[in-house]
This record gives sequence, C-alpha cells and structure tokens, in this order.
Amino acid sequence: MNHEQISAILVPFYLGEQRDSQGRTIQEIWTWNFEELECTHDYIQWLFPLPERSAFNPNAPIVDEEVIQAFQNNPRLRQNLLRSLTVILQFYGLQRHESNDGKIVISQSEDYPNRKGEWVSIFNHNYLRITRILKCLMRFGLENEAQAFYECLRQIYRENSDRIGGETFQHWTSAIKANTTI
Repeated sequence: MNHEQISAILVPFYLGEQRDSQGRTIQEIWTWNFEELECTHDYIQWLFPLPERSAFNPNAPIVDEEVIQAFQNNPRLRQNLLRSLTVILQFYGLQRHESNDGKIVISQSEDYPNRKGEWVSIFNHNYLRITRILKCLMRFGLENEAQAFYECLRQIYRENSDRIGGETFQHWTSAIKANTTI
C-alpha cells in the first residue's frame, strides 16, 4: 500500500469498518493489555494520526485537511478518538473525567503508582508518543482534552523533571501551543 491508500483507510479504520495496514481493527487495539500497548510500536500512529510522516513507521497514515475536517465534523469519529485516548491514559495510569462545572480534567488514577514505572524514566519512547497524542488532539478538535492532558503532564513533570527532562516538556508545551491548522 502506498501513503495515499494507507491514509484513505484511516477514517474507515476509525469507524471500525476497515483494518489498518497490519490487519488489525481499532476495536482489537482498544482491548490490548498494557504489555501489548508498550511493546507494539506501529499502532500509535493509527490511533493518533498526524499530517507529518512518522519517523518510525513507514506504514503510518498521514492525514490531510479532509481527514481533519471529518474528525472535527463527525461526532462518532471524535467519540472513537476519545476512546483511544481513554485506552492510552489507562496505560499511563491516568483518567479523564468532567469536573462539576463541566470542565475536562485528566488526573492520576489509583493505578498511577504502578504504571508510572513503565513510562516516567529517562529517554522513554512514550514521551514521543505523548507529543504525538497532544498534537493529534489539538488538530482533531479535542483541544479541551489536550489542555487537560497537558496540565496533568505538567504536574507529573514538576514531580519528575529529572526523569522527564526540560527538552521533552518543551516538546509537550509546543504541541499544545502550536497552530492547529496544517
């Protein structure tokens, strides 16, 4: 499959109507255990696609303005993106909820102390994944979730700056502040 063909199946993949380039459905990926989420490296670009080419996965979809518009305009696509976010937040030991005044909040879950060891460490590849997730959420119309995730990450960074590093935190900040248009 070439890049156009791969990118063309992204929306049907996200709607659960098509498999990714590796033959997986989105529903299958959502049920993966933490080890599969950690050790499989070619799914994150499908769950959180971007307009730029992946440096790590040549079969990753590359989104265009049409795909971004589809996500911004189709509630089912956004709902499924939220489901992907929920899966990855659980992996990180985090949770998404709404405060009493309707504000989206992402915070540490009860499982955070157990999960933290998997990803809060020097030069962890999950830091790149998090940058991708933040950029994707901003571009696809889930800015409130992106901001809430960033606020949670900022707190984690304050407590673990020696393990996360200033450069990584700067990438997360840039992902949130970047212009949301292509």
